[in-house]
Amino acid sequence: MVSFAPNRECIRLPLVSPERLSVVSFLRRHWLSAIIAAVGALCTLSGVAAKGPEQPPCTEDAMLVFDASGSMSGTVGLGIATPVTRIDEVRGALNQVLPSITRFRRVGLVTYGPGPYQQCNVELDLTPTPNAAGLIMKTVNGLTPAGRTPLTSAVEKAADVLDFRHKPALVVILTDGEETCGGEPCDAGKKLHAEADELTVHVIGYRPKGFSWTGEQSIGEAKCLAESNGGLYVTAENKEQLVAALEKTLGCPMVTDASSQRMLR
Repeated sequence: MVSFAPNRECIRLPLVSPERLSVVSFLRRHWLSAIIAAVGALCTLSGVAAKGPEQPPCTEDAMLVFDASGSMSGTVGLGIATPVTRIDEVRGALNQVLPSITRFRRVGLVTYGPGPYQQCNVELDLTPTPNAAGLIMKTVNGLTPAGRTPLTSAVEKAADVLDFRHKPALVVILTDGEETCGGEPCDAGKKLHAEADELTVHVIGYRPKGFSWTGEQSIGEAKCLAESNGGLYVTAENKEQLVAALEKTLGCPMVTDASSQRMLR
């Protein structure tokens, strides 16, 4: 028979309150979730710091001003071995870049030159529209170059379509010639700038290599039109340069940067 000494002290365990027990149990159950959440937050913060601020979206609408004057029916090279016309070369460039550009920007179309021979006609073919590549190409593919070059009035019409006095707007002109309908591109550019909320005008001068160009002094007028409105005057001699010029002027920064990265790979 086992007996215990009456004076022997028992080992006493520290008492834990029910409140403390519930806290300890909670922490034991949830410590792993808390650690995972903390690590995830740190990874997110480090990722943001590494990437930096994202590029702003392409928000302003754009109008493409397309030259379909008689000179665009000329060939891109000299001699019978180069039957490709200038307008076909431009069509090829547009067909390559528009599908990606119009995914991110609403684009419209103004054309000048098609129709009656030697007329100063300007047509609004399309107001700014999402995913407009197919509509623009359908119009451009159906043009027959014949008329003159009312560049000034075409730009003014494009700016009006964009409501440039009240909101940001972008106009990109693609032309192979000079103003031939009495307009003053430089003066018009300054007037547009004075009235605009935030207007940008780019000019792409398509000038196939090997030709003797007339009206060299008129380049200054086109440059003035662009520079008066924070834009660029870019020259292109072939399809590849046309593609690059269109991406640089009509494209959104995120589209242009992605295309450049693909070309570097």
